[in-house]
Amino acid sequence: MSISTLARAAASLLLAAAVAGCQSGASTSATSTAAGPSLTAYFPAPEAGVKTGGIQVVPITTPKGRFNVWTKRFGNNPKIRVLLLNGGPGATHEYFECMESFLPQEGIEFIYYDQLGCGNSDNPRDTSMWSLPRYVEEVEQVRQALKLDKNNFYLLGHSWGGILAAEYAFKYQQNLKGLIISNMMMSCPAYGKYADEVLAKQMKPAVLKEIRQIEAKKDFSNPRYMGLLEPNFYAQHLCRIVPNPEPVTRAMSKINQSLYVTMQGPSEFGISGKLTTWDRTRDLPKLTIPVLSIGGKYDTMDPAHMAWIATQVKQGASLICPQGSHMSMYDDQQTYMTGFVKFLKTVDDGSFRAGTKL
Repeated sequence: MSISTLARAAASLLLAAAVAGCQSGASTSATSTAAGPSLTAYFPAPEAGVKTGGIQVVPITTPKGRFNVWTKRFGNNPKIRVLLLNGGPGATHEYFECMESFLPQEGIEFIYYDQLGCGNSDNPRDTSMWSLPRYVEEVEQVRQALKLDKNNFYLLGHSWGGILAAEYAFKYQQNLKGLIISNMMMSCPAYGKYADEVLAKQMKPAVLKEIRQIEAKKDFSNPRYMGLLEPNFYAQHLCRIVPNPEPVTRAMSKINQSLYVTMQGPSEFGISGKLTTWDRTRDLPKLTIPVLSIGGKYDTMDPAHMAWIATQVKQGASLICPQGSHMSMYDDQQTYMTGFVKFLKTVDDGSFRAGTKL
């Protein structure tokens, strides 16, 4: 056989192999594999007409009129859909962007959502609308618009979002498949007590004295106040990665101060807003759906209380991140995400067991 004949034969074999590989790759991309769902199944474009990348603006009705709130779906999984409730109150969905590094590879659908007054949603600039019961009804309207139901709807609330998620579940748990309360206690009085009796005592006495003096004068706009809190409290208990990850910085730079101060008070160091007396500890046994309580060892919230939550609901599990603070999804990321995904998957496949420490 001549060299030219050999070359033609080799080229033919390479071409056949390439075609077979393309066909195999196309087949693999169109079907699920052992590693997870296919890309075509996870990233469809279901919108009719002009595609929006999963964004859906939801009109909501309130006692003060109609407003629009912003949502964005990431991925597609008819069995596991997680609606994310941001904290603050008054921050944005943006600090949840770390989910994009973990959930798609597990085939889990999640939905960003800016609550009224936050981020890309309308801001009525009316403090009478910063109300926990009204926000509960807002979440229910969003659920209906997004067609989430008891067969696929998981609700994750972080910080203030944890209060909102719990309050939603107390009224509407029949619509939920699972609930994740992330980095939040179920008693604001207990949260304030923990800040005063545990976290404050970890500060240097001179620093704490100056903070208390500023608070007594209600001089919260004094730059010295945040100048003291940021290195001595926030860097220890809010997010232990300094400088903060970019999505955290971006979300917090957009915080709605009117909403934050009205509900929380002027600082994360304790609570003094509308939520000051909120306490649902006695009602926890009423929750019968699977519940995951997540916290961090260095959290602004009491980790013992957050572990205790799982013992009070009918089907509870706890995840206390040993390196984590209030932003455990960043400063103890692998622990947080691994446990969170495990909870979703075990509830979905029916293998979830109450009392589990994830």
